[in-house]
Amino acid sequence: MPPDSASDAADQAGARLHYRALERLYASAPINSKFASRLSIIEKGVSRLHFDVSEQDFHAAGAAHGTIYFKMLDDAAFYAANTLSTDFFLLTTSFNMNFTKPVRAGEVIAEGRWVSGRRRVFVAESRLIDAEGDEIGRGTGTFMRSRIALSGLPGYSDQPEP
Repeated sequence: MPPDSASDAADQAGARLHYRALERLYASAPINSKFASRLSIIEKGVSRLHFDVSEQDFHAAGAAHGTIYFKMLDDAAFYAANTLSTDFFLLTTSFNMNFTKPVRAGEVIAEGRWVSGRRRVFVAESRLIDAEGDEIGRGTGTFMRSRIALSGLPGYSDQPEP
């Protein structure tokens, strides 16, 4: 094996551990017990959030409230960006959204993708796709590295069960 191959394999294994820890962190956040959702980190800079929208999430006119759009878009972009920060938790400093179609009941997928930044400030985009495959929303967020160590957060530091 060439000298760099062992190092690359170790880096990839470390990245996979970080991604699984981010997924556990998402699942352990108290707010997420209110939603039927599941986070998957696909690769560095890419996340996917599966979210089941129900009538419990609707406003008076029979579609999902804007807070649901924000939750899905922000989380997908945030976790895509946090794949690049292995030591500290990121914080959302700004987020812009566009709604293109009402969210009805059913599965919605939020896809997040890191755009730029590697040290202190990160930019990531996200989009929502409904069960018909239509884009129903899009967002762009700016995230800043905090002083909160990921290793000290419940969920992130928990070991997966065998």
